[in-house]
Order: sequence, then structure tokens, then C-alpha cells
Amino acid sequence: MTSLANLQTGDSLEKIELSPVSRLDLIKYAGASGDFNPIHTIDEDAKKAGLPGIIAHGMWTMGNLAKLFTPYLEEGFVQDYIIRFAGMVFLDDVITLKAELAEKTDDVLTFNVAAENQKGKDVIKGSVNFKLHK
Repeated sequence: MTSLANLQTGDSLEKIELSPVSRLDLIKYAGASGDFNPIHTIDEDAKKAGLPGIIAHGMWTMGNLAKLFTPYLEEGFVQDYIIRFAGMVFLDDVITLKAELAEKTDDVLTFNVAAENQKGKDVIKGSVNFKLHK
């Protein structure tokens, strides 16, 4: 694994592909987060809301995106995390997490980040500022 300090603008972190989204993932997240909106766990309620089926919590996807930086926490920390939800995540979707270095200063690395589904459509886009320890 390369040190973040050695990355150059345009370099990418190793992509992470999540297991297909399961109902159990979303039930566990609902319990952990306290977000029990039934569109995330009950098919009939999601359909009543006009959805084709249950959808993952946006924050579940956002939280998973942070996994890109977990291997580097000895080097620094996520200082700022800005995302935009760009699409819905459904059961059985396979999400790929990506980060590319956009800007580098002495001690802050700015990454463009995204989570995309198996169809190549972004479901989250944003940026992360990672501050290196001095």
C-alpha cells in the first residue's frame, strides 16, 4: 500500500467493491442509526412511496465511502467530507467506491470521491479533505 503522502495529483486510491446490498445490511443500519423509515426495509411501504423497491439509507452509502480512507488513518484523518446524493441504491446493487487525488498541499490532500452502482452510475459524488499528521 502506497503512503498518501507519496500520491500525485490524478492518482487514485484502490477501489473497493462492496458485497451486494442486502436487506439485513439495511436493517442493521436502521438499528445503528435510529433511521427506521420503512422505505429502507419494507417493500410495500417503499412501493406506496412511489419507489420500485426498498432503497438504502443515503448515509449508509456515505458511511461506506469513508472505508476508502480507513487504511490511511495512521497517516492522518478525514478533515472535511462533502457529498451529493446522485442516485438511489437498491437491494442487490453492487457499489464500487472510488477516490482520485485532485489537489495536494503540504498537509492536506483533496480527493474527488464517488460511489457507483454496477451499471456505472454514480450514486454519490463529492470530495474529501484528508489532513496528514505533521
